[in-house]
Amino acid sequence: MEIAGENPTAWLVIAAGDDREHAGNDGYDDAPSQHYSWDSTVANREGPQQGHVIVLRNTKVLLGVSVIDRVDKDTADKLRHRCPACSRANFKQRKELLPRYVCSSCKHEFDEPESRLEQVTTYRTDHAASWTDLHGVLTKQQLRDLCFSTGSQLSIRPFRYDAFRALLGERSDLPQLGLVEARVRAIAGGHRRAFVRVRNGQGAFRARLLKEYGDVCAFTGPTPREALEAAHLYSFAEDGEHRDEGGLLLRRDVHGLFDRGYLAVEPGGLTIDVVDALHGYEAYQALHGAVLQVELTAQQQDWVRAHWAAHR
Repeated sequence: MEIAGENPTAWLVIAAGDDREHAGNDGYDDAPSQHYSWDSTVANREGPQQGHVIVLRNTKVLLGVSVIDRVDKDTADKLRHRCPACSRANFKQRKELLPRYVCSSCKHEFDEPESRLEQVTTYRTDHAASWTDLHGVLTKQQLRDLCFSTGSQLSIRPFRYDAFRALLGERSDLPQLGLVEARVRAIAGGHRRAFVRVRNGQGAFRARLLKEYGDVCAFTGPTPREALEAAHLYSFAEDGEHRDEGGLLLRRDVHGLFDRGYLAVEPGGLTIDVVDALHGYEAYQALHGAVLQVELTAQQQDWVRAHWAAHR
């Protein structure tokens, strides 16, 4: 479905956050203007690729559009919730009726699902560079009508970019799509190095860190194991190896912010530095100047010093 010229492959994705219809999992760490996450339990999981257009909506309206600069693949343990009768994850939480849940597959009603950890492949885009905010410009139904399959209920759907562009072009008050289309041409022309980062051995790397530190985020302290990720203190994309003393456990949101340099470790006092842009968020502002929750080895201090130099 690759379309030449200025009609690139495009995907409509749903960044539902906590407002999700199905209750089979605990959601993803979406930050619509920066990245979008999904895993191997999702249909079309291998569809979105570097250079594709990504159109994001919430449960009601369009949020914005961008171009995927990179897709990172990883492995993780995910808490999955299943119907106790048929073991499927296709069930919904009721807002008023009891029992709390009803299975869409077998119609069984129940108060609590069965929950267990399962290993999945995770995917996360990096699309911050060409983000174009279009919040509320189109409705959920208008966006559905622009999909190749208008009746699809999937969270990742093939999308008709040419029709999308034409519809927006009828409005002179909207931001233009020039940034998006310039990014598509730049990537297609080879101006950016294309890669997908596959972190082979990530599960074993995380297991070593859990054995070393326990269920502790190095920045925020004790954290449920399901929310902890193995963070590399160096560029894994460039190095490609899981090095001894090369990682820390970080809460999922903290990990993403650390990778992008929004959070860093000040080398002198080994305290957390938070960029000004996050000071409007109380939970992150509270971390500014705080000491780490774990002790760093000399090698780890060298790597956080290099991270600091790269981002500060």
